[in-house]
Amino acid sequence: MSIKLRLTAWYSGILAVMLLAFSAAIYGFFYFNTYGDLKDRLRFQARSSELLQQTINYDGSLDLTFNKRLDMQYVYGQMYFYDSKKLTRSGNLQNADVQFDVPSREQIKAVKGGAQFVHATYGGYSFLIYQWGIDAENYSNNPAAVLQLAFYTGDQDKLLERLKTILIAGSFATLIAAFTFGLFMARKSMTPIGKVIEAAEGIQTGNDLSVRIEYDGPPDEIGRLIHTFNNMIGRMEGIYKELEDSYAAQRRFVSDASHELRTPLTTIRGNIDLLQKVWELKPGENPALDEAAIRQMSVESVSDIADEAKRMSRLVADMLSLARADTGRTFEKEPVALEPLMTEVARRAAFLPHDAEWITGDLSLLNGKYVSGNKDYLQQMLFIFIDNAFKYTPSGEVRFDAVLYQSQVGIRVSDTGIGMDKSEVPYIFDRFYRADESRGNTEGTGLGLSIAKWIIDEHSGSVEVVTRQGEGTTFIIWLPVLFAAPLE
Repeated sequence: MSIKLRLTAWYSGILAVMLLAFSAAIYGFFYFNTYGDLKDRLRFQARSSELLQQTINYDGSLDLTFNKRLDMQYVYGQMYFYDSKKLTRSGNLQNADVQFDVPSREQIKAVKGGAQFVHATYGGYSFLIYQWGIDAENYSNNPAAVLQLAFYTGDQDKLLERLKTILIAGSFATLIAAFTFGLFMARKSMTPIGKVIEAAEGIQTGNDLSVRIEYDGPPDEIGRLIHTFNNMIGRMEGIYKELEDSYAAQRRFVSDASHELRTPLTTIRGNIDLLQKVWELKPGENPALDEAAIRQMSVESVSDIADEAKRMSRLVADMLSLARADTGRTFEKEPVALEPLMTEVARRAAFLPHDAEWITGDLSLLNGKYVSGNKDYLQQMLFIFIDNAFKYTPSGEVRFDAVLYQSQVGIRVSDTGIGMDKSEVPYIFDRFYRADESRGNTEGTGLGLSIAKWIIDEHSGSVEVVTRQGEGTTFIIWLPVLFAAPLE
């Protein structure tokens, strides 16, 4: 194959791949944003407590009544009761003279979670329908009914169809034009094309994607081709950089894993050492430890070991979330009681290796206070700050307490250790950042505080740092308190 055809085919092929990926990304972006918002609104409307009315019969069974007055003007809904075969439709659905197809009870049972989205067309109108099986307590034939809420999606379907047509036609037109111009320029002048081929061969045989084709001629078709080619190489360089960042993220993942598993292993090892010392006591050697006290201490230590082992399993399973922290991945949250959490952390922190005195303040002010979060991640975050305080406090004390201010709780970890210079504070939460190691030899990879900061951010909190070199450091983790305690 001649050089001109080979160059034209190569350029057109690369451009076709880029156009395909770009068009798919645009269409996918519009598709998921268009229908994703509708799905969230339908799901929220369906789960609204005002939409369903519940009545308890004398026999203890539960009746479900569909409220036909929907909050949203363009939401159509109907509810079908399987046993009574009763169908209730919203007013706007009746006015449109439309009735949705009702899925069978077996179809609803087969769906994960008892709910699904379907696209359907009735009377020439397209709808996005959310179908949710309603279960009733003390009722064997579940689901008792199916609730169907829908949006009219005709406008969205037309928009996406037009977008798809534009993308396909535009991609083909761009590809045809590029092929035509490439062939014309190849025939017109072989010298610039030779430069393109030479540069392409250099890129193909090497790993330097920073190479660009130099062209000082007029801005004609050849100049535009070289300019376009250089832009494509720039995109390829960006993709290659993303790949390198991915490898770097994998390396950080390994460091995070070793860092996060060390704390629970230390706690387990401390409890095992304690059990070994207690069980090796000879009768009468320590009168303060009778059989009941030893048994109680053993039960607590074994419980700690079991809990830490479970937490290690969850940490290993969720470690991928740390590697994806920058991508916005989050975790499940639920109301967490603060006083039991802080008391448990304070007790287990005593088993961490430390030379400073461990002081726990009054935690009773947290009684009845809850935060929305994840217990495992909150424990992990607190152990990071406590372990950090122990490492930088060779003598003195480390204090653990809490304060309340308006609608926030401040968890305070303060020490009288070596402290740090105020100029270092803006960087201590950066990954792999280590303070001046000439102030002391401490273990660690510089990942702990960055992980703790991510956990705080995911809990909609903030962290306050007060430090002075030679006098110690105080971290205050502020978390929003739930306005009302959950029912237990």
